[in-house]
Amino acid sequence: MDKTERTYEGDHDRPLGKYVGILGAYGGTVAVAAAVAALAGRRVPNRIGVMDLLLMAVCTHKVSRLLAKDPVASPIRAPFTRYEGESGPSEVQEAPRGAVGELIACPFCLAQWVATGYAAGLVLAPKATRLVGATMTAVAISDWLQLAYTKLIKSAEAS
Repeated sequence: MDKTERTYEGDHDRPLGKYVGILGAYGGTVAVAAAVAALAGRRVPNRIGVMDLLLMAVCTHKVSRLLAKDPVASPIRAPFTRYEGESGPSEVQEAPRGAVGELIACPFCLAQWVATGYAAGLVLAPKATRLVGATMTAVAISDWLQLAYTKLIKSAEAS
């Protein structure tokens, strides 16, 4: 792995070995969820309905951004990131420190984990998962309305 890692990195620091660990943790988490589902006699649904897909998508977006960017979630990220400033309304910008930092400071990276957790929740506890999905979807829609409202106010003041 060392030669492959050095060749891949070139002049950049890319911790491939640690990425392998993260991929292993993801695969292990999926395997445990599948085993729990099997032991509980739960089966994967034949299809995912449009409403479940919409809840999963918006919830994944909101939870991923909350975990990766929300100031209140900073203590979770602090051991793996360095604060750099604000990046948007109620969001912070942090520089990752290591592979785990790259994962938890990136909403795009976290989305896979969140969506997988949501999918496991639909198999293991569908009612509770849908409630969480609806709650986070409501929060996301509220965020978008807050941003639209702020933009309308600024537009009205500029007129």
